[in-house]
Amino acid sequence: MSASIQSPVIEAAGGVVERSPEQSPTFAVIYRERYGPEWALPKGKREPGESWQQTALREVYEEIGLRVRITGLAGATFYMAKEKPKVVLYWRMQVDGDITPFRPNNEARDLQWLPLEQAIARLTHPDEAQVLRSLALKREA
Repeated sequence: MSASIQSPVIEAAGGVVERSPEQSPTFAVIYRERYGPEWALPKGKREPGESWQQTALREVYEEIGLRVRITGLAGATFYMAKEKPKVVLYWRMQVDGDITPFRPNNEARDLQWLPLEQAIARLTHPDEAQVLRSLALKREA
């Protein structure tokens, strides 16, 4: 049996952050370079004692600087990260109120608010794009 199968699973959570849902909704997509250049959804690893939701809220705040509220579950991704299995749960999130200007930080270099189809096209990883595609299908249903 390979060592990666016996490795502890890396647990992470993140957000599909939406603003202006009544009009033309836009979604937060961040640019980061920590693991190589990528456009991604805000996310990060769980800390000991944190719930999945607490992790997602903390990571969104750390990466884009906004307090948001969770409105539902968006989806999940599963992949190998440096020979270890990783699971990421994504929560649907809503920005209420004013949006403060984004400030680049050690987690995210840029933030763009994009319509759904543009956000899907911008994401580097197909599995994250699929999380957004599933939201598009739910909207059409």
